[in-house]
Amino acid sequence: MDLSIVNDDYYLSGMAALVGDIDKQLMIMLRDGRTLIAHLRSLDQFGNLVLHQAFERICVGRHYADIPRGLFVIRGENVLFIGELDFYQPLRVPLVEVTIEEILKLQKEDIEKKEQIEKVRRKAMVEHGLVDEGNPIEEQY
Repeated sequence: MDLSIVNDDYYLSGMAALVGDIDKQLMIMLRDGRTLIAHLRSLDQFGNLVLHQAFERICVGRHYADIPRGLFVIRGENVLFIGELDFYQPLRVPLVEVTIEEILKLQKEDIEKKEQIEKVRRKAMVEHGLVDEGNPIEEQY
């Protein structure tokens, strides 16, 4: 009789479902928008994760770069998405690897572009009376 924790005969809910993913390479997306790729080494019932050989992947358009982060501990409340990676499958969207300096420059330009678009959008909403001029949208909701 097999008494292992991970058994195909029943479904484990919550963080217990990740027990079978220990020592596998996973992609973790965080609430702040960062994406980490690492080996899952440990977890607890609150969703806190201990990652080994972690690196942060920054993607802008079709360009990406990996920033090594090493050992990484994440509080469970910051985890947005967890997925297992299969590096043997070809990428469906071909990405071009660039240097860290290049990707940080591209990321900064992308953020500035999005802020400019948001500024124009905000101005249009104020002109149409959809929001107050003094209060940011985030404070109203």
